[in-house]
Amino acid sequence: MGDKLPRLTAKEAEKILLENGFFVDRQKGSHRIYVKNGCRMVLPHHSGETLHPKIIKQLFDVIDEIISVEIQ
Repeated sequence: MGDKLPRLTAKEAEKILLENGFFVDRQKGSHRIYVKNGCRMVLPHHSGETLHPKIIKQLFDVIDEIISVEIQ
């Protein structure tokens, strides 16, 4: 994957998830668990900190998976 991933905070990532139909299932400490159609995404919420690129990649992979399932 040669594309550069955007740098996102947890708040920005949360907005993307909510816009794509995910909802907050539960929270444990600073980690919020979002769910939609059996797909789960865990976001660490540390105020103002940028998320690790692996978490951002996972975020977009989960959204792509949901979109491809909805299309079928």
